[in-house]
Amino acid sequence: LKYFISGGAPLNPEIGSFFMALGVKLLQGYGQTEASPVISANRPGKIKIETVGPPVAGVEVRFADDGEILVRGDLLMKGYWRDDHSTAAAIRDGWLYTGDIGSCDDDGYITITGRKKEIIVNSGGENIVQSRVEALLTIEPEIEQALVDGDRRPWLAAVIVPSAEARATAASDEALKLLIAETVERANSRLSQIERVRRFIIADEGFTTENSQLTATLKVRRHIVKAQYQDRLAALYTRGKPD
Repeated sequence: LKYFISGGAPLNPEIGSFFMALGVKLLQGYGQTEASPVISANRPGKIKIETVGPPVAGVEVRFADDGEILVRGDLLMKGYWRDDHSTAAAIRDGWLYTGDIGSCDDDGYITITGRKKEIIVNSGGENIVQSRVEALLTIEPEIEQALVDGDRRPWLAAVIVPSAEARATAASDEALKLLIAETVERANSRLSQIERVRRFIIADEGFTTENSQLTATLKVRRHIVKAQYQDRLAALYTRGKPD
């Protein structure tokens, strides 16, 4: 076994570094079904764990003014089945508009910073990538799942699903809340000021396909979760500015 390839979801750099420390080469890549599906990948001889590597052979990548990743090459799909409208929106002048936001370093290695539809714009007009904040929350063993909210708000709030281990450790609901608060602060230490979660609520249940809060591919259905907790989330912003 020479190496592993990671794809389908962002690889947390701490997990990648852990495997690398064990001597296991972990190559993060990037792709979409519309691109058949590989767009870029790290190479065994030069790994940058926080990137998805340079484009593979035959693939051109450029960036729109807003940072959206655009892809061109023979790998692109012809279009969506019987959906000319969606095809025209996705492929323009031969370029696939991926919906992902990213950047590129001097070596041509691409870094994905988030999805356009997952970007929160706070009340100060600053852009925050929800998925990045959620990834740093859920890397903590006490947090199983998280959804970050704060669009047009002065700070971020979150709906948090504690892990089974956290629930087993806490002797009461109040103890659980204190444990999660400590965990959130630990995650916040790795985030910028505008990315930090200032307040949170603990979810009544986990996000699952059965309660329609996860898709069949286990992605959080944000609008469903936010609708369920909208009153409790709104209340977090009525108690004055957090410390």
